[in-house]
Amino acid sequence: MSCIIDRLAIVGVGLIGGSFARALREAGAVKSVVGIGRSRANLETALSLGIIDEISQNPAEGVRDAQVVFISIPVCTIPAMVQTIAGSLAPGCIVTDGGSVKSEIVRECERLTPPGCFFVGGHPIAGTENTGSASSFASLFVGKRCILTPSERTDSGALDTVSRLWQAAGANVCSMEPGHHDRIFAEISHLPHVVAYALVHAVGMADVEGENVLSYTAGGFRDFTRIASSDPVMWRDIALMNRDALLASIDGFSASLAELRQRIDQSDSLGLAEFFTIAKQFRDGIL
Repeated sequence: MSCIIDRLAIVGVGLIGGSFARALREAGAVKSVVGIGRSRANLETALSLGIIDEISQNPAEGVRDAQVVFISIPVCTIPAMVQTIAGSLAPGCIVTDGGSVKSEIVRECERLTPPGCFFVGGHPIAGTENTGSASSFASLFVGKRCILTPSERTDSGALDTVSRLWQAAGANVCSMEPGHHDRIFAEISHLPHVVAYALVHAVGMADVEGENVLSYTAGGFRDFTRIASSDPVMWRDIALMNRDALLASIDGFSASLAELRQRIDQSDSLGLAEFFTIAKQFRDGIL
């Protein structure tokens, strides 16, 4: 593949940012990558692994001369980061992000991006429960979906460049309106995470005759709750930034759980079988 951009700046060289850099380097889509972050140790690890070419702990200095800046930090801090780097962006620079909440981020970042530069909201649908540059790998996005969330203000050329970069990383790129994105991901991503956290919290706090209930868990419980090992701070920020959509999703889940509870309470054998069958059909349809 031919080179798409000469210089990429990654703000937050963790699982997502590091994997994006690795993928683009392997594809030959970028010539040089500067890694920006607060942890010197993490940046030095990324440098030693060949993920990045340069290190900067000063975002305003690190983004100078970059054609594209990819921000992969907690969602609540993305607009503040755009404000920090705005005065240092080269003319025509494209700023994009990997946050899983889009409405507020797109609105604020478009406002903060200086004239002559462009912001494109993005969300790669990939990841693991691991963090840090050492956990990154080039194939993370292969065959996965990356959603771009253009607004009426989004520059078409900037959108095309970001799309090409994600395609070079192996992702299947699609676009949707930011608010629509947030409502969908409240249901299929944010709700499952808070449910997993709530389930582990409830079982961990359960008092069954003094037993440590979690010590008896096996594959099913551990598989179901794997995502509760994700970064609590990251998920706190996501829950707060997508508050309204997530609350609506929690209400819908609570209603479904209440319906299930009622069928169990009433020993409704047919009703339970119907409930479980419908859920199984939905689940099998994913596969």
